[in-house]
Amino acid sequence: MTVQKKDEKWYRKLRNRYRLVIFNDTTFEERFSFRLTRLNVLIFFLSMVVVFITLTFFIIAYTPLKEYIPGYPDIDQKKELYSLSLLADSLMHDARQKDQYLRNIKDILAGKDVGTDNDEPEAAAQNYDHIEIRKSTEDSLLRAEFENQNLYYLNVNETGQLSDANQSSIRSFNFFKPINGIITSGFDHKEKHFGIDIVASPNEAVKATLDGTVIYADWTIETGHVIAIQHRRNMISVYKHNSILLKNQGDYAKAGEPIAVAGQSGNLTTGPHLHFELWYNGSPVNPEDYIIF
Repeated sequence: MTVQKKDEKWYRKLRNRYRLVIFNDTTFEERFSFRLTRLNVLIFFLSMVVVFITLTFFIIAYTPLKEYIPGYPDIDQKKELYSLSLLADSLMHDARQKDQYLRNIKDILAGKDVGTDNDEPEAAAQNYDHIEIRKSTEDSLLRAEFENQNLYYLNVNETGQLSDANQSSIRSFNFFKPINGIITSGFDHKEKHFGIDIVASPNEAVKATLDGTVIYADWTIETGHVIAIQHRRNMISVYKHNSILLKNQGDYAKAGEPIAVAGQSGNLTTGPHLHFELWYNGSPVNPEDYIIF
């Protein structure tokens, strides 16, 4: 009975009514008055706590303040880190290619074969004045067969331009500039000038524009030392008027790797330069449309 009376007394205290009155301190005039119970005050403070927690949750979830919480995951930062990783990989790949290019140039200047150690004297490797040029009927016939590929154009229109589909597929290649120099003669399909002439310094290294296999490396009467490389997707690059060839038929060449030394060999030349051609699906294309010289 005693416990039951105590419980009833505690419950009644929560419902007891109180009056909160605010007086003027000078005149003792009643300004405001509130009727309250302990239960109402408890419910009011609990409601305020719930509202405060809800507002805090929405502020953190939908405002930039969440970035200041330690350990909070940020999707934008992950995307930025992924982009930076790709950029770093690209820069490392570019640096490796440039290092390989410089090593190849040093090997050429030292008289060594590209990519291998060769102890030949430097003077003997760079002296091209005593090269013996062998002219034969077989060379002329082979050159004529190679130059007459234009008789079988299958992918050009009446103006000598490739179709839009072929042009878009060529733009997917990442070409390497074959040589540093000035273009003196451009591509002219009507005049059967199926490439561009690039004037360069004597003994300038000629580099492969794409990865591929050497399908032709020999001397011709009109264009001198010529090298042609077969690339993927029926792309062929041709380099003419070289003073010496650094690759043989069947060798594999990487993009940017020296394959020859520029010169003025052959009858159809007026000075040191490189005649560069690009052939796609058996049709010549203008290299200036796809390579920045």
